[in-house]
Amino acid sequence: MITKDPFPDTPETGLSRETLADLVLLARAYDAQVPATDPQSGSNALDDGAIDALEEGGDNATERALRAAIVSLDEEARTALVALTWIGRGDYEAAEWMNALRTARERKEGAVSRYLMGMPLLGDYLEEGAEALGLNLTSEETAALHAPGGEQPAEQRMAGIHPPVR
Repeated sequence: MITKDPFPDTPETGLSRETLADLVLLARAYDAQVPATDPQSGSNALDDGAIDALEEGGDNATERALRAAIVSLDEEARTALVALTWIGRGDYEAAEWMNALRTARERKEGAVSRYLMGMPLLGDYLEEGAEALGLNLTSEETAALHAPGGEQPAEQRMAGIHPPVR
């Protein structure tokens, strides 16, 4: 028997639960970055256990993936993402969703990706905002992290990297 999802995609945000979960994971990976400790490292990434992925830098795959994921959203979804972040940060209550959305539309200045990526704890704010609106993203985050079978990890999916056809 098929049961209806008690938390379908939220029409209020215009973002699917999977997209929100992917953005939360990418934002957390981006938030976890640390300043480069050895910018002239000549070692092999495989030998280092790919630890350089956590370091900030001009050619950082995590940064590119998060930026691409935000930019790939339509304007209304990017506006909703800003409003959701404000709710998660405590600037607005969940009951003030429409007001937060209206304010995000009115204050739109510059690149949304730059604004959001300049915000420490972006991943936490997004998830807390989603939870305030009644969305628990745990199962989507778990699915994206484990990427069973032939599914891609969230970072690759959101960056538009397509797996090879088998």
